[in-house]
Amino acid sequence: MRCSNRAPRRNRSCCAPDHPISGDPMTTTIGMVGIGLMGHGIATNLAKHGHKLVLFEHVGNQPLDALTAAGAVTVRSLRELGSRSDVVILVLTGSPQVEAVVMGDDGILAGLRPGSIVIDCSTAMPSSTIQVAQAVEAVGCHFLDAPMTRTPKEAAEGRLNLLVGGDTELLERCRPILRCFAENITHMGPLGAGHSMKLLHNYVSLGMVALLSEAAACAQRSRVGAEAFVQVLATGGGGGIALERVKPYLLAQDPSGLRFSIANAAKDLGYYNAMAETAGAPNDIAAAVLGTLESALAKGGNQALVPELVSLLGPSAKR
Repeated sequence: MRCSNRAPRRNRSCCAPDHPISGDPMTTTIGMVGIGLMGHGIATNLAKHGHKLVLFEHVGNQPLDALTAAGAVTVRSLRELGSRSDVVILVLTGSPQVEAVVMGDDGILAGLRPGSIVIDCSTAMPSSTIQVAQAVEAVGCHFLDAPMTRTPKEAAEGRLNLLVGGDTELLERCRPILRCFAENITHMGPLGAGHSMKLLHNYVSLGMVALLSEAAACAQRSRVGAEAFVQVLATGGGGGIALERVKPYLLAQDPSGLRFSIANAAKDLGYYNAMAETAGAPNDIAAAVLGTLESALAKGGNQALVPELVSLLGPSAKR
């Protein structure tokens, strides 16, 4: 028996016997939209664990050859992807893309079967997340927001962190799938709480990188060598993950320690500032970080990576 097409109550259990997830990965088909740097690692690990994959073809995808060789099939229609999937995982840039993929003309909602699940691993505005979740629930399906932390390296290794918002029992049913690509899975609270925590996390982590980059630019102007700068911070109060991620760029202009674009960083800080303003929370520092990112984006362009902030703020940067 399928779930009814009537919108379920928000506190309704999503773990009825007809729920599409079972213990055998071969009986659960997972559709994915967004096979970029993070999504490719997620898809690869799902395939390694035996899951049947349906992937949406898009120009922004990473090469799909290895995934199709592992048995994944590709489709050009979001409606078709929805109709063929028990679970749909989204790994998209932001809220506008999520809304278009889910609720647009011939989007996923047009094809979803009642009882299916949408798991949104994108970085999105919590207010938008609630609207998308309500639209999914209105057709008898279920929704979790499960944004990620860490980098494409951990995505490829199956070691992401997931911050999950939504029904507790539904999370437990989805946990075997999520464990295929995540090392740590934290239930943050109701729908939208995962995306709220992701914005908090990105503000703190990107804010620390921006602070380090600005300090490094000042160090260059003040005749402080890069190696000494890194060593003193690493053995004092400036040590930590943020420094480790920008260190390769500080020492050798290698941006691979943080393969995250300044454009996406500015987008995330814009989301955070909007969330803080809506909540009536102070955001003076966050607004300054956003200003720094937007200025660097104007100088470096959409392809510039976050570690390149150091150069974009440094002595050679045009003022």
